[in-house]
Order: sequence, then structure tokens, then C-alpha cells
Amino acid sequence: MDLNKAISERRLVKIEPSEDLAVKELKESLNELKRAKKASSDNDEKLVITSSYYSMFHAAKALLFKLGWLEKSHIAILVILEDLNKKGKLETRFLNYYRSAMNAREAADYNYTYSSAAAEECLSRAEEFSKEIRRLSGLNLNR
Repeated sequence: MDLNKAISERRLVKIEPSEDLAVKELKESLNELKRAKKASSDNDEKLVITSSYYSMFHAAKALLFKLGWLEKSHIAILVILEDLNKKGKLETRFLNYYRSAMNAREAADYNYTYSSAAAEECLSRAEEFSKEIRRLSGLNLNR
């Protein structure tokens, strides 16, 4: 799906940029990352994968709010990340990290398919993704 189709299908809606909503989402992203780390120490592979994905999801939502977008589906976030990648603002690896985590989360939630290797990869990538989104958005959590 491309940006124009996502907009025409109302999966993405243009809004006023909101730093307050962005910060709220970023805090939730960091909470999910903490949850993933705890799950890792508890050897709960499925929770590591799902929390790592949701950490990335909320970080991306923070960026969308900062840019003035409201998403109406998980795929809409991928559309914005792809657009940022095409514009040279987001490295391809971060786009791939998000896509991979989305697939891993779906496999874990719907097919009960997960492994320690997938969990470790998701967690590591979620940490990198979070740092990159914070850098890209310029969000300040010390408010």
C-alpha cells in the first residue's frame, strides 16, 4: 500500500502535529521495551516478541503524531516508515526491523510460533529502533 492509497482509504489521517501525544506514545514505547526486557529475563519468548513489537509500534506512532498523522491501522505505520525511507530520512534497516517485528508478533499471537532467537532479535532491534525514532523525532521526555 502506498501513502496516497492509505490516505484515500482513511487508514492515515492528516492532523495537527502534537508533541504532547508524541511524548505520550514514546513513554508507552519505553514501557513496552521495559516489559520486553523483563520478559527476556523470565524466558517468556512470546511476550518478548509482542512487547518488542509494541515498543516499535508506539515509537512509530510518536513520530507520526510529531509529523501530523493519525494512523487507523498497523499497516498505516509501515506506509509512513516506507515514505520516510524513500525520502532518505529513515534507513532501510529500521523499516525492515519494523516489518520483521510485525511479522514475528503476528506469528507469535496467531500461530503460536516463536523462538528464543526470534525473541532476542526482536528485542535488540526494538532497542535500536527506539533510539532512532527518538533521534529522528527530536522528542524531549524531560517535560
